[in-house]
Amino acid sequence: MISREPTLERLGIAQGLLLTPFGLNESHLARALAEIKAHKVDEADLYFQYTRSEGWSLEEGIVKTGSFSIDQGVGVRAVSGEKTAFAYSDDISEASLLDAARTVRTISSASNAARVKAAKPKIATARSLYKGLDPIATLDSTAKVKLLERVEQLARARDPRIAQVMAGLASEYDVVMVARADGTLAADVRPLVRLSVTVIAEQKGRREMGSAGGGGRFGLAYFDDERINEYVDDAVKAALTNLESRPAPAGEMTVVLGPGWPGILLHEAIGHGLEGDFNRKGSSAFAGRIGQRVAAKGVTVLDDGTIADRRGSLNVDDEGNASQRNVLIEDGILKGYIQDAMNARLMKVKPTGNGRRESYAHVPMPRMTNTYMLGGDKAPEEIVASIKKGLYATNFGGGQVDITSGKFVFSASEAFWVENGKILYPVKGATIVGNGPNALTRVTMIGNDMQLDSGVGTCGKEGQSVPVGVGQPTLRIDGLTVGGTA
Repeated sequence: MISREPTLERLGIAQGLLLTPFGLNESHLARALAEIKAHKVDEADLYFQYTRSEGWSLEEGIVKTGSFSIDQGVGVRAVSGEKTAFAYSDDISEASLLDAARTVRTISSASNAARVKAAKPKIATARSLYKGLDPIATLDSTAKVKLLERVEQLARARDPRIAQVMAGLASEYDVVMVARADGTLAADVRPLVRLSVTVIAEQKGRREMGSAGGGGRFGLAYFDDERINEYVDDAVKAALTNLESRPAPAGEMTVVLGPGWPGILLHEAIGHGLEGDFNRKGSSAFAGRIGQRVAAKGVTVLDDGTIADRRGSLNVDDEGNASQRNVLIEDGILKGYIQDAMNARLMKVKPTGNGRRESYAHVPMPRMTNTYMLGGDKAPEEIVASIKKGLYATNFGGGQVDITSGKFVFSASEAFWVENGKILYPVKGATIVGNGPNALTRVTMIGNDMQLDSGVGTCGKEGQSVPVGVGQPTLRIDGLTVGGTA
């Protein structure tokens, strides 16, 4: 069997799923785009998508639910200046395409039809960061059920205090194709899997929860015995630790954040503030600060959509631009923002491969991929030992941020009280309150243990959710406010 170059292979898969079954080809796409270009617009594109997803969940020792769905459709967009017109349909047909094209072109006035020239077709450059497989087919149904039952058995065997186990297995096969008015064609085949484990431990009438899990852009074989044991260990450890927790002290104090998933604080408090739309409109606390110091020396923050197999990675973004490794903050200096095509054009910079959308029924906007801070030169043990009195937070639950002010509030799901460099006991109910730009200037120690999360992140913005990754090393931040329960 002769294999094709990966970019062409992905385009062939997309055409086979999204065009051929509906009697469409590239000439039909060109005609729809020409209908839009008959009016004066700055940008126009067609976004086709086919998504097949499956989910299984276990509770009380039984696989109680299973779901399977298929969704497909096309979104049609025209952009004129700052205005966007958008239409979508789950009916993929020439008639629907042309109807949507004529609808969105009304955003602008008609131009001289004689001057409309068909763009020369070209295939977008793309990366090859993951295999274009269908993860749903990588295990049969019996094996998926047994995998979840294995999680249940292992968790209960860890400790007699484990009273309840919940587990979920999700798989998605996502195929997208973008046709732009400049003649560019791009496609991606995006596998995505996730295994989640939640346990509840009970002791003397007290119940506490612990969660773990992971995933990425690969098949279900990733979840071997070693990986499952790792997730179970982490979830059980968290639950048992919380059984021993005491009320969290409150006040202004030193906070040390653990590596990996605590980078969600960086994502929310800093990352969203670096997205191009907020900065173009002047609503971000980072607006107009390119070239200025916004963080302590040693703080380097990246958004990188090019890491192989990662949950937040993309071969091309949802506008057909290749993903990139973007340095946002370098040694404390703000270097740039995360951009989609429209905001990049209006801000007179290049797109950064961050135009993302939840589905064909949504418009793209600047979104993060894998956002993380680079490591420093301190051993994590040294950082914890440096705390006179403070909090060591190793895991986080929910949080929120105000983009305009940069203020954030996060709840720590696993944290410890430290005095004179010694971890004394776990605490419960700790919330960390601060200001994103200000918190970056208060970073005083950066660990040498940079770690990405296990592959569980989902980011919400303006009602759209997309998979993302986060990461950071162990960090010491001075003078954060901790809201406690003590």
